[in-house]
Amino acid sequence: MLRKTVAALALSCAAILPAHAQLVLLAQGQLTGSKAGAGKDLSGLNYTLENGLPANILGGLGSGLTYAGGNVFLAVPDRGPNATPYNSAVDDTASYISRFQTLTMTLTANPSAGLPFTLTPELQRTTLLYSPTALQYGTGAGLGTKADGTPIGSGAPVVNTAGHYYFSGRSDNYGAGASSNPLDARFDPEAVRVSNDGKSVFISDEYGPYVRQFDRATGALVKTFTLPGNLAVTTLSPNGQTEIDKNATGRVANKGMEGLAITPDGKTLVGILQAALEQDAGTASKLLRIVTIDIATGATHEYGYKLTNGSGVSEIVAVNNHQFLVDERDGKGLGDGTAAKVKQLFLIDLDGATDITNLTGKAAQDKAIAKSSTPFLDLVAELGKAGIAATNVPAKIEGVSFGQDVTYNGATYHTLYLANDNDFVPATSGQNQFYVFGFQDKDLKGYVAQSVAAAPIPEPGIWAMLVAGVGAIGSMLRRRRPATARS
Repeated sequence: MLRKTVAALALSCAAILPAHAQLVLLAQGQLTGSKAGAGKDLSGLNYTLENGLPANILGGLGSGLTYAGGNVFLAVPDRGPNATPYNSAVDDTASYISRFQTLTMTLTANPSAGLPFTLTPELQRTTLLYSPTALQYGTGAGLGTKADGTPIGSGAPVVNTAGHYYFSGRSDNYGAGASSNPLDARFDPEAVRVSNDGKSVFISDEYGPYVRQFDRATGALVKTFTLPGNLAVTTLSPNGQTEIDKNATGRVANKGMEGLAITPDGKTLVGILQAALEQDAGTASKLLRIVTIDIATGATHEYGYKLTNGSGVSEIVAVNNHQFLVDERDGKGLGDGTAAKVKQLFLIDLDGATDITNLTGKAAQDKAIAKSSTPFLDLVAELGKAGIAATNVPAKIEGVSFGQDVTYNGATYHTLYLANDNDFVPATSGQNQFYVFGFQDKDLKGYVAQSVAAAPIPEPGIWAMLVAGVGAIGSMLRRRRPATARS
């Protein structure tokens, strides 16, 4: 890191952005289904979850979004359709298997459509995430019933087999020790990035918090990175509020590692928490933690980010190896029944930042990094210019990724994609929505695109068909399936 004062950093960061960045809304599109049908993904899962919803339900894609070269993107839904109430003891979570979706995003010049391009998102593949070795699942004992009134049962997905132990959203799927136990099966994906060689995906979550590496082709766990201990909680509960009440340190339940970036050189992961840690919240409620991870060595550092307008942060994306855009938002907009207000991207710079791993509260906040004084993008304002009312702007804008370059008005434009998490409830939260903005080098000086090696989109193959068959059998035998005890 270069040695600069925070004041000098602030000036340099602000100077990078022009007074008015000339972003152009290029396209808008939505994804409502797949070749499997409306509201279905391509997982091949054909059984019913504890809440009565299908295991192959499509939704929540905008929790995380990343570019994978060409016109290919990867997206992650979060822990599943827990907006459907059925059992508050487990926060209405179900054994929805964690997954990432492979999409193509085709931009076609079509100015007559109202915007310069037409965006056509298409789901190409669903990849389920699993560990080759056994994980910890809850038994469901004492936690009430499913939607049909029968005991909630084990949190282990019914398609588990030897060598394929799936991660899932059930909140009781944990073992002994701190929330960072790498054997815990509970996983709440919130951000995704792809390695430069195209072979791995990195996914951050809120339960641990975790940052995990998976094989892109198979979904198999490669590695769980060891994060600083001050991020974890030590008293665990299937109920988030209980977990909050019982811990004085660590991440706040459901507000863990919400964003994840990878530097263009492919060497460093940069995660950001959604809210202040328990130990910071009393005197520094606006202080969020950024965690950098050296992919090769696992070495970590923590830096402070101070909120400007939003109630939390949902994403971080790399501009170059030391500058990033951070997505601040509130919870207002479509899905909340209100008018959206804060959906803004701010530019930050980690060059010369102070490591705050061993600091808390105001002492840590005083070392917060530099950030631009004005947003690089104010989504509500920009969509308003296109005639999109604030009440129709999704409340949960969570996925942010740079994309492929395009030619517009005879000039080359870089693209910036934003997506929403619709909580699997399109009736009230809208469809899986994607917005594409164009910008030029002068609008974001120093921008360096990540170069991802081309990788073919593999066919679902025999394993997906086998999973579908096992799922059909497992759903019939679920009540008799021996539970894996939680230690």
